[in-house]
Amino acid sequence: MLANRKIRVLIVDDSAIVRRILTEALSGESDIEVVGTAPDPYVARDKILALRPDVLTLDIEMPRMDGLTFLKKLMQFHPLPAIVISSLAQPSCHAAIQALEFGAVEVLAKPGGPYSVGELRHDLVHKVRAAASARVRRPEPTSAPCEAKPPLPQARLAAPALPLGTVLAIGASTGGTEAIANVLKRLPQSCPGIVITQHIPAQFSRAFAKRLNDFCAMDVKEAEDGDTLRSGLALVAPGDFHMLLRHSGGRFYVSVKTGPRVCYQRPSVDVLFSSVAEAAGANAVGVLLTGMGNDGAQGLLKMRRAGARTIAQNEATCVVYGMPREAVELGAAAEILPLPAIAEAMLAARGRRDHSADRPGVVASQS
Repeated sequence: MLANRKIRVLIVDDSAIVRRILTEALSGESDIEVVGTAPDPYVARDKILALRPDVLTLDIEMPRMDGLTFLKKLMQFHPLPAIVISSLAQPSCHAAIQALEFGAVEVLAKPGGPYSVGELRHDLVHKVRAAASARVRRPEPTSAPCEAKPPLPQARLAAPALPLGTVLAIGASTGGTEAIANVLKRLPQSCPGIVITQHIPAQFSRAFAKRLNDFCAMDVKEAEDGDTLRSGLALVAPGDFHMLLRHSGGRFYVSVKTGPRVCYQRPSVDVLFSSVAEAAGANAVGVLLTGMGNDGAQGLLKMRRAGARTIAQNEATCVVYGMPREAVELGAAAEILPLPAIAEAMLAARGRRDHSADRPGVVASQS
């Protein structure tokens, strides 16, 4: 958050109605100020230089220059936290996920259809605050989609040393789509089954899972209720639904359901991690990546106390060091690692029993 002053927001959208709705959604917040609006990227460019906003909201489909092209130029010459606000049409969903690859920190659905102005108000305020805290970096190129799996050899790790029946659980929020991609593209096709909760709106989660599937060695899909978890498969929680891990009849499967928001989120990382602690116990690895807030910290602590290995992303490589910090302060993370080291750590052979899990606040190892 910005000390001693309001977060300055510039809204870029070709629709006057949407510009008004977004402005009204942010009005009344004591820590946020809409300093201007722009109908296209050319006007936005001039207003960025004149008004120096802290956060930008950006439409994808605009005249004169589309939002993706503008975002790439912005991140190259004037990096700025950007929240992409996109329609729910399939091409726009895929473009919005691509915008995250290009450096946007958050994605939201445009109001209208199944997405109400009331939901937008809550989510937009939260995401503006998260974006204002974000470390904006020029994006790293993502591996090109592969028609034949597995991906390029340099993205592979050795076959995992973990026992059969191990479950890998990953949670993330702001900046998490690219952090998850960074981890998954380093994992081999033979890795244990993975369950993933990323804070993401409904509809966008399917496009996110498809993008991961295009360049990862394992299969990645948006989870459906009752899906069986297996080696070489990653299941992504659907937007606006909680995902829980279950164990029955010698198999792990997922339950996808609605319910109240937990830590203001649906899907919630705490919900997933708590279910993994109960269903898998010591036969699990939990990883908490970048994000604002505290979702996942209590769940990771439950996993650690159940005997699971637990990892938090370190501050230097986080876009927002909120959720991992909360986990570290609780003593939920046995290891604190930079993002590039997490995939290998997830697959490492299990060492001795981590008794420090019984002493909150103790970190077994740090990097």
